[in-house]
Parts: sequence; C-alpha cells; structure tokens
Amino acid sequence: MPEAAVTNGESSQAPYQRNEWELFCRVFFQKKIAVLALFIICLTFIVAIFAPWIAPYDPNAQDLSNSMQPPSRQHLLGTDRLGMDTFSRIVWGSRTALIVGFSTTLISAFIGTVLGLLAGYFGGIINTVIMRFMDALMGFPMIVLALLLAGVLGPGMQNIIIALTVASVPGYVRIMCSMTLSVKENDYILAQRSIGSSSARTLFLHILPNAVQPMIVMITSGLGGVILGESGLSFLGVGITPPDIAWGSMVADGFKYLKTNPILSLAPGLAILLIVLSFNILGDSLRDALDPKLRGVL
Repeated sequence: MPEAAVTNGESSQAPYQRNEWELFCRVFFQKKIAVLALFIICLTFIVAIFAPWIAPYDPNAQDLSNSMQPPSRQHLLGTDRLGMDTFSRIVWGSRTALIVGFSTTLISAFIGTVLGLLAGYFGGIINTVIMRFMDALMGFPMIVLALLLAGVLGPGMQNIIIALTVASVPGYVRIMCSMTLSVKENDYILAQRSIGSSSARTLFLHILPNAVQPMIVMITSGLGGVILGESGLSFLGVGITPPDIAWGSMVADGFKYLKTNPILSLAPGLAILLIVLSFNILGDSLRDALDPKLRGVL
C-alpha cells in the first residue's frame, strides 16, 4: 500500500514546465542557419576588436611598387592601385561597419523608444505632432533621406551616424507607439493609475518592459540595414572618408577593375553581404524564438 501511494503521488505530479529561457534557447539553437549567423557576427566582432593583431599590414600604407598584385602568400587578397593590402583593409573595415551600425542603431532605438512611449501614452496633441513628423520623414526611403542629409552635412563618420540616425528613427517610433497603445489598456496599467503612480513610473517600469520585445527584434534586423546604408553612402562617395576605411568605398574603388582584378570589389562586397544577411537572419530567428505564437508549444 505505501508503495502504491508513492507511485500514485509521483504520477499525479504536474509535468515539468520549461521556463522562458529554456524555450527560447531550444527554438533558437535548433535552427542551424541562426547559429551560423550568430557565429559570423561573433567572428566579425572578434576581427574588429583584434584588427591591429589580425591585419598583417598597415591598412593605409601605400606601396606603389606592389600595386594591383593578385592574391598571394604575402597578400592574401592582393593589393589595390595604391599598393595597399586588401585583406588588411577589409579587417579594419569591419571595425568601421560595426561602430557605425551599433552607434546609429542604439541612438535611433533610444530616441524612437522615448518618442513612441510619449506619443502612445499621452495621445492627443503630443501623439499628433510626433507621429505626423515621423510620417513626413517616412515619406522618403531611408537611403534617400540619409543621402540627402549626408550631402548637407558632408562626409565623415560622425555625420554619417547623424544622417542614418535621423533616417532610422521613424520606424522605432511607430513600433513603440503601437505597442504602448496596446499595453496601456491592460488592467495592471489601470491599477497603477488608480493608486496614483506617476506617468514616468508607469511608462518606464510597467509599459516599457512589456513593449520592448519587438524592439529587440527590430534593433537586430536594423543593424544590417544601417550597415548596408553606410556602405551605400560610402560607395557613392558621401560616406566614410580616409583615414577611416569602409567596405563600401573599397567596392567603389575596385569597381573600375572588375575585369582585370575583380577581387578588389568582390571581397568587400562579400563581407557586406555576409554581415547584413547574418543580422537579418538573427533578427528573424529572435522573432520566432521570442514570440509564443510563432515558436508553438514545446
């Protein structure tokens, strides 16, 4: 009888429930393409951080006697028309891409989050002013608006970050505003209001934590778009200027030699493709892993 009672007690226990972190890891890491994308991003970070030790040559050192050299043991990806080592320039260009990408995305997300919270929570004239201004900015494609602002501000890393930030803000504002409008109707927000909580406390301690999930996905996906935008501006000649190194300007410099030395354009172009595609895949995978409706019941 005691053994039967123990057996019945064991069988009556509720099944083990995985917590949110376990569900997230199971959904995310079961996708091989997501793991590959994460590996490429981590590898790019390592290359950018340790660029002075990984690059075999000074990326801006000119050696006209070795200009337009094909790939060899001395120069893994050859040299450009000024004799600068292509591999070293790609390694240092990863640092520029990540600095511009993360600076622009984090600033845009911060500004967009604050404006979206204010517009969605207070509504009325505040919502109208903020959202109509965002609609005006969204009337231009991101790259066109960034190109216009970069042309006005001039080339340089700081100006490119400002231009891309202004062009990226509207998307974050719209996402956060829509999430705020949805979250603020929940009962726990009404309870906070009823006990006299301040607007700042309600916004940043109760609405923001419950509305930040789509922002995480958008930030991850937006990184690829910003890096692509910076590369496009640099390709057009209004982006990063020497001595800073940008993959987009490398593609533009090598474009003239596609028939004779195509690796000058193909190598930095492939670097842009890999990092942008990796961030996009990572964003999609995070969306699937964070959204209960998409990941299903596991």
